[in-house]
Amino acid sequence: MKVLRFTILPIVLASAWIAVSEFVRNQVLFTSYWVEHYQGLGLVFPAAPINGAMWGAWSLLFAIAVFVITRRFSRLEATVLAWLCGFAMMWVTIGNLGVLPFRLLLPAVPLSALEAFLAVMIVTWLSPRRFAGAGAGSR
Repeated sequence: MKVLRFTILPIVLASAWIAVSEFVRNQVLFTSYWVEHYQGLGLVFPAAPINGAMWGAWSLLFAIAVFVITRRFSRLEATVLAWLCGFAMMWVTIGNLGVLPFRLLLPAVPLSALEAFLAVMIVTWLSPRRFAGAGAGSR
């Protein structure tokens, strides 16, 4: 029962937060950035249900990564590492592929940092480090 409460629940709730944040940012606030950029490339912005499902999978994987990172690092360190692994690396990759609208980064960077921070907070509030068997460290 402790595994459910201290591991699964924090990951599921963080994943839900991440999925909602991603949906609002990319499908509500900034969809025009994506659509215009893709049209400029002669492409259609991928918004089919399968794309949403893959973002759901990405959200779950990101939440798992946040959980693992918080076992070893402080909240600030975990936020920075999670943001670098989840967003900075993704943006470098899709920028390299030419499908990133770079003007989107100005609002997306602080919003993604907030997303990573709140995911870290959800996990650390719901899953104490002592349960996970991590070493000593301040919270």
